[in-house]
Amino acid sequence: MDDAPDLSSAANPNQGRSQQRRLLHRAARSRLLVAGLAILVPLAVVVTMLPMAMGLDATRIELADKLQPPSWAHPLGTDEFGRDLLARVLHGGRLSLAVGGLTALLTGVIGLLLGALAGISRVADAVISRFADALMIFPGMILGIMIVAALGPSVFNVVLAMTILYTPRIFRIVRASVIEIRGFDFVEAARATGASEARILLRHVVPNAMAPLTVQLTFGFAWAILVESGLSFLGLGTPPPAPSWGNIISDGRVFIRTAPWIMISAGAMISAAVMGLNLIGDGFRDLLDPRLQDSASKVDLRRS
Repeated sequence: MDDAPDLSSAANPNQGRSQQRRLLHRAARSRLLVAGLAILVPLAVVVTMLPMAMGLDATRIELADKLQPPSWAHPLGTDEFGRDLLARVLHGGRLSLAVGGLTALLTGVIGLLLGALAGISRVADAVISRFADALMIFPGMILGIMIVAALGPSVFNVVLAMTILYTPRIFRIVRASVIEIRGFDFVEAARATGASEARILLRHVVPNAMAPLTVQLTFGFAWAILVESGLSFLGLGTPPPAPSWGNIISDGRVFIRTAPWIMISAGAMISAAVMGLNLIGDGFRDLLDPRLQDSASKVDLRRS
């Protein structure tokens, strides 16, 4: 059974450390995970450190240099106001990654709390599930547009809207995991020893529910970047002149024929970030799948 390793790991610390070493070994050999990290980590470092290191100004206007193609002076070219696109894309990337990461963090915390509560209480499950069902009926982007349009365009409102949109998905996953794990033998054994429900939840149920939650939050991070870019493209995200990948593409669509580098630069960054996060999510999914772990353990035993 899938719960057997939990009992053996708790009873034998050496075996638990051995399982951790095997997990790290499999992580290093995961092509999807390594490829995703190879894309996302350099991207995050560049958008975070390079603007400060080079002193790039994303809002400086030089009308004499407007719509300049990529050159040594402006590696990604300039926009219609002569603003350096490299500076704007990097500053916009910092904002997009921050919004995506904050959304993933908030949805993870709120979804974990609500899902755990619904998994142990039928009354809470009935109430919270009805609200989650109601939110999931609406298409995500349309509901996001409605929320931000009602509250006004700002970074805070975009994060709030995306948290409201994505929390029901996290809630559903955590709720299902908690209900499933509470029926495992090691949970029944802990309950038989007199452990309280709160201790069982925090010590046994929640840690075992973190694997599917981690995978889903990685995909949620990528989803948040796409939604934030879409809202900014529609003028409902980051207010100008502050740059974001979405409003850079929105500004560049008018010059798609004469200055295509405006849209290409921001679009390439969105594609790279989303691809990296999706690869990391796929890698985590394969890495944390108990069935694949059992298969890998059998292969290791045969080799040894």
